This record gives sequence, C-alpha cells and structure tokens, in this order.
Amino acid sequence: MNELQASRTPQEKIAVKVRQHLDVGLVLVVATLLGLGLVMVTSASIGVAEKQTGNPLYFFERQLVFVLAGIAVAAAIYRVRLVHWQTAGFALLLLTFVLLALVLVPGIGKTVNGSTRWIPLGIINLQVSELAKLCFVVYVAGYLVRHGNDVRETFSGFMRPVLVLGLAAALMLMEPDFGAAAVLMATGLGMLFLGGVRLGQFGLLMAVVAAALAVLAVSSPYRLERLTTFLNPWADPFNSGFQLTQSLIAIGSGSWTGLGLGGSIQKLFYLPEAHNDFLFAVLAEELGLLGVIVVVGLYAYLVWRCFAIAAAAENCGHAFGAYLAYGVGIWAGLQAFINMGVNMGILPTKGLTLPLMSAGGSSMLVMCAAIGLLLRVHRETVQAGVQLAVYSNAAMRKTRPAREKPRRKLKEVA
Repeated sequence: MNELQASRTPQEKIAVKVRQHLDVGLVLVVATLLGLGLVMVTSASIGVAEKQTGNPLYFFERQLVFVLAGIAVAAAIYRVRLVHWQTAGFALLLLTFVLLALVLVPGIGKTVNGSTRWIPLGIINLQVSELAKLCFVVYVAGYLVRHGNDVRETFSGFMRPVLVLGLAAALMLMEPDFGAAAVLMATGLGMLFLGGVRLGQFGLLMAVVAAALAVLAVSSPYRLERLTTFLNPWADPFNSGFQLTQSLIAIGSGSWTGLGLGGSIQKLFYLPEAHNDFLFAVLAEELGLLGVIVVVGLYAYLVWRCFAIAAAAENCGHAFGAYLAYGVGIWAGLQAFINMGVNMGILPTKGLTLPLMSAGGSSMLVMCAAIGLLLRVHRETVQAGVQLAVYSNAAMRKTRPAREKPRRKLKEVA
C-alpha cells in the first residue's frame, strides 16, 4: 500500500484526497441543478429582461454572479469545523429574531407586491425568511444534541423548540410569508420527530398545528382568496386565477418532449414570475414530461444524499452532523415539492423558489451555504470513521495473543 501511494503523481494524490473529503455524488447533483437553473432562468427571462432593462441577458448575468458567490460561500463554510456551528446556534437564533423584527420596521423592510420580506443591502435584497431556515436548522440540531433526553422523555423539552419555531413563524406571517413559515415549521418538527419525540405528543401537536393553519387560511381575505383560487383557478382566469391558469397551460403545452429550449410561449409576458417562483412551469413547457422526470429525479437524489450523509454521521456517533444533514434534506425536499406542487396546481400558491434553480440571490446563497454544511458533515464523518478504524486495529493488535516461536529440532548426535 505504501509503495502504491508513493508511486502516485501529485495530481492523483490530490484526486484521491478530494474523493475522500468530498461527497462526489452530492457535488455532481448540485452542479447539475445549478447549471440547469442558469439555462432555464436565461430562457425564462429573456423577454422580461429586455423589456425592463434593455439587456436580454440581465437576469442570467445576475444569477451567474449569485451562483459564483454561492459556491464561494459553500467553500468558506466547508472549511469551518462543525463544533463552531454547534456553539453558534443560539447566537444565530438571536440574529434571526432581530432580522425578522427589523424587516417589519417601516423604512427598513422593503415591500414588493404587498409583502414586506426583504432588507435592502445594496447589491442584494436580503430575504430574511431564507436565512432563518438555515439558522433554525443549526439551532434545532444543536438543541437536540444538548437536550435530546428531555425531548424524548418530557413534554416541556419537546415544546421549548416548538414555541421558538412558532414565534419565528408568527413573525413571518406578519410579512406575510405563509410559504416560508410552513417550510420552517415542517422542517423543525421533522427534525424533532427524528430526534425521538413521543408519537402521542407529536400527533397532538400536529392536530393543533393543522387546526391553527385552517384558522389562518380562512381568517385572512388574501389567503382565503389564494385557497379558493387554487381549488378552481378557471373560475376567474383573468384575475385571481391568472397566474395558476397560465402555469397549467405552460405545463400542458410541454407534452412528452416539450417545445424545445427557448420555445416557451407562456413566458412571453403571460406567466408572471416565470424565472422565479414559476420556473418549473417554463421548464415543463420547454423540456416536457421527460425533462420534468429528470428534475424530479435530481431532487430525489439530492434528498437521498442528505439522508445518506446523516445516517453515516449517526453511525459514527456524530449527532450534530446527523441532525444538520437530516434538516437540510427535509428543507430542500419539502421546498422543491411545494414549488412543483404550486406550479402544477396541486397546492395553494406560495412565494417559494425552486432550490438551486430559481432566480434569487438570498435563496441561492443560503442554499449553497447549506450544501457547504453538508459537505463538512461528510468530511468530518469520513475522518471520524478513519480514526475509529485506526483505533480498532490498534486495539486488536494489543489484544491479539503472541505467536509461539517454533522450537528448533535438536540435531541428533551420532
């Protein structure tokens, strides 16, 4: 083995080191989603970009900057040991609440289409709810490590993080951002469920949450209109149901193989937010059912890699890394499912992006940061596995009985 390692070229040694430290499957699926997202954002936004800015590639150039910045963020986070993130969980929680409160302050938060979700930061409008998802995944993972026994054995230990999640969701509903609040709550509750909470307590909470969501849905005219539009968008296809009907027309026009890249009709000022929330509809129109199957498969593989990394970390006794990976997997999979469901008309309309694909700086940077955390979990899990193997081999050598030396036969004396 030492001779084989010595015979490797420097390039081969680097390649081996990369394979040992990076989850190649995760890197490949993320790179594929980023590349496909750039192509589809460009295709979906050419007409709108030329009309608004005079530059048909405006949104492509902007998205490319965010993709490159996201890769840099992922690389930076990958270099930070997980123990530092575990220690910073409470500080990130406080930062999240401060930002969620600031976005509601007049003169600080930016309002677009009736929703105040952004804090202007020069070249980027920070969507606080996107950052909050990542911060809460880190916080809940750390809480489960510190108070895992309380969560599993006492109702108060389970309810403390639930109340924190509920407060954050309430602030998001004031923006309003119902979609982000739903994803945040579902991700946090999913992590607590995997942490071993009692099924009776979890079921009771689910019933209460479902009842609260039903009350929220019918108590606001805005949300009630969205709900009724989702049930029958064709009742008002030129007003409240316009966006959903145009999305359904786009998806239906794609058939099996699509109209071809760049061939979408609905993106030409018919379908609002074609390069953001409804990018999936344009993809279905241009690439057809086959393209949709490929994209769904990519997200399924992404979630599977998250859970595989989590399971490996759990087997090595790395609880914080395992909960982190589980949380990112639930978050990414749920948000992708909701976005696709909204585009296909099987879920009420929400302002959620398609992770790693839709145009949007905050979503891209935060999701890339989450990928950086996943890669770090994989690296530390591999290192822990190597150390465990070394210790096991050393212990086996110490306990192995010494071999008896063969006795020499005495020569017969003639």
